Amino acid sequence: MYARILIATDGSELSAKGLQHGLELAAGLKAPVLVLTVTEPWMQGFDDALALAADPKMQEQYAQGCAQAARKILEDAVGRAAAAGVACETLHVADAWPAQAIVQAAEAHGAGLVVMASHGRSGLGRVLLGSQTQAVLAHAKVPVLVVPM
Repeated sequence: MYARILIATDGSELSAKGLQHGLELAAGLKAPVLVLTVTEPWMQGFDDALALAADPKMQEQYAQGCAQAARKILEDAVGRAAAAGVACETLHVADAWPAQAIVQAAEAHGAGLVVMASHGRSGLGRVLLGSQTQAVLAHAKVPVLVVPM
């Protein structure tokens, strides 16, 4: 049914539920998965003098920390996929907005389905914190399965 399933994860407990659900679906369909994690740009949203004058060493430490965290998240996903008997590839997209990276990766890697978890925020919480899930739903060219909190 799906040539490949993209599963987005950020390593949180909530996204682990999405990962598990996606792996169970993939196992049942005998479909390979692409597990994606995204790390956001350095000091996003800050336009003050501190952000503009940030020490390049701090930026490098941030990038290294993001890469290390992504490696850990993806290694865990590979282990879970192996335990579920699912073929798994991984992808870390650095310095990107999650929704945009998810949509682009799904298209670039031929995913027929995107699986992701959602906090299910509404009202002011969604306005203040944004909704990556809503953005993926609005822009994805393939079906999106949202695993609720």
